[in-house]
Amino acid sequence: MTVVARRSTPSDDALAAAARSGDASAFAELYARYVDRVYTRVVHLVGPGPDSEDVLQQVFLALHRALPRFRGESLVSTFLYRITVNVAYDHQRRRSRRSVAHDVAALDALIDDAPTPEDRVRRRDELRQIFELLERIKPKKRIAFVLVAVEGLSLAEAAELVGARVEAVKQRVLHARRELVALMSTAELDPGHRPGGRP
Repeated sequence: MTVVARRSTPSDDALAAAARSGDASAFAELYARYVDRVYTRVVHLVGPGPDSEDVLQQVFLALHRALPRFRGESLVSTFLYRITVNVAYDHQRRRSRRSVAHDVAALDALIDDAPTPEDRVRRRDELRQIFELLERIKPKKRIAFVLVAVEGLSLAEAAELVGARVEAVKQRVLHARRELVALMSTAELDPGHRPGGRP
């Protein structure tokens, strides 16, 4: 009987080290490992617009350029998510609150299972309106709010990603929440509704 040795899965650190040395397949494996999670975060941070795919590619291009500086002081995932936040922030500043057309498929991906097609249409419309309101909140506050209130990160985790003090992030979240509630009240939306379809 022939015993086939099982191939061990390389760690993120091993892949990062190999990619740093020019191993394209190692970088491709890192991309495959994180692309879905990064895309979801990109959509949350910049909205489900037509440019979310471009932002996603910018994130991994920035990762490729930054890997030579990575020395393992943090997890590879933390390093990547910090890049994601920085790229999203730069994108939002350049966008300067212009009107954005939201992609229906990207919106649907953020909606929890809806019992009827009518419920899905209603939730999609609510979600679209919320993203439109988020466009009116300044990038630093919006990003802090999304990381904490939508993605469920702790203030400390969000602070690590945005490179700010915990108290500063807390204030950004509080201000963003107040602004969003006021905007939602004006737009006659339920202030308890959050992006992602979760109450």
